[in-house]
Amino acid sequence: MKTFLGKLRATQIIMLGFLITILIGAVLLTFPFASKRGEWTGFIDALFTSTSAVCITGLSVVTTAEHWSAAGQWIILALIQIGGLGFMSLVTMIFIAMGKRITMRERTVIQEAFNLNQHNGLIRFAKYIFKFTIAVELAGAFVLAFRFIPEFGFPGGIYRGIFHSVSAFCNAGFDILGPSSLMDYSGDVIINFTIMALIVIGGLGFPVVQDIVEMFGNIFVKRFSFRFSLGRLKLQSKVAVSATAFLITAAFAFILLFEYDNIETMGNMGILEKIMAALFQSVTLRTAGFATIDQGAMEYSTKIISLVCMFIGGSPAGTAGGAKTVTVAILLIAVMSLVRGNNEINAFKRNIGLDMLQKALSVVIMMIAVVITAVIVLSATEAGLLAANGGEFELLDIVYEVVSAIGTVGLTTGITPLLSEAGKVVISICMYVGRVGPISLALALSVKNNGTKNLVHYPEGKVIVG
Repeated sequence: MKTFLGKLRATQIIMLGFLITILIGAVLLTFPFASKRGEWTGFIDALFTSTSAVCITGLSVVTTAEHWSAAGQWIILALIQIGGLGFMSLVTMIFIAMGKRITMRERTVIQEAFNLNQHNGLIRFAKYIFKFTIAVELAGAFVLAFRFIPEFGFPGGIYRGIFHSVSAFCNAGFDILGPSSLMDYSGDVIINFTIMALIVIGGLGFPVVQDIVEMFGNIFVKRFSFRFSLGRLKLQSKVAVSATAFLITAAFAFILLFEYDNIETMGNMGILEKIMAALFQSVTLRTAGFATIDQGAMEYSTKIISLVCMFIGGSPAGTAGGAKTVTVAILLIAVMSLVRGNNEINAFKRNIGLDMLQKALSVVIMMIAVVITAVIVLSATEAGLLAANGGEFELLDIVYEVVSAIGTVGLTTGITPLLSEAGKVVISICMYVGRVGPISLALALSVKNNGTKNLVHYPEGKVIVG
């Protein structure tokens, strides 16, 4: 086994690790003890649920609160935590606890898993991720439990606080409140803003969060000026935070505008509740998957905005999925540079290399290709679903489902439980590709080919573009 792993590249180990975790989770969820009725669960349904949990998506063919027993829900929660942190982070912490030496190869796998640029400080960074995750999840669980205890009692409130805190921080979107996600809590300030905070923190990316924490340390501990401390943020942090803030703000404005008078979503809410619902929707589109309004009842324009946001997703090296904010930001900056006649791609007084642009293009094109392929396949496999529901579901709902899966979001217009066996497999593949595909592709492209790169230079050719 050790010899076999030694022949694999780091990206292949990562993909294999996720796959093995998914299969183990699927097998466990098929057993009677995992369901409330004490019955065996079909393997495809168990595989779909396990994939959704490990890939921190949140799509489900069964209602988590109603179908799975306490044991089944704990298995799902464990899979969410493994998927959110990455199995290599957990393996590293286990090795450290056992006193095992972390080899250079294992460090390389950790580096690849988080898309970092250097080996230095990897173990320290892995420890930081683990400690920070536990601290934030415990804080979120405490606040949520404070709200849930009066409704579900002390044990039930604590349990729901822990489950939803972990699910929110990992951007998973699984809930144990019933079939309507958080719609019954659309006006609850504590639940809404706690969940939103957890989603944003988890979706910013661990390097960015670490950088921001250091910035506040410089301001409040070392007494540096805010301007000086802000200037010391890394380029990754500046781009990720700027892109996240812009997307949340823009999506919030459009959603509030389009859904303001829609009585099937937020038309009957008060003005403050409408603002909170629109803000929550814009945040959950960062690949979280919770919902306080009916996704199927939204206006077409809102669904289109949601598709764009779900495709972009969160930031790299975090718990969010999607093409990533930094990836899309690089492409937009490149376009702006071309329009302005600049021959370089610059952001925040830093130059972005051509290799970064190539990786960004590769990730986006690959995701678009997967989305198109999956939509075509589902259009064939789910033709009966579209016809049987008398026009209730349309092609846009299939596109919504696919983008939600590839972006590891977990939002659905309602077709997930109605998917055929083939459809469930297709969406499972999309979730898996969304969790490991774009990252692995970008990492694979960044690996040099044993020194053979650029040994042959061809004459420059001209083609007509545009």
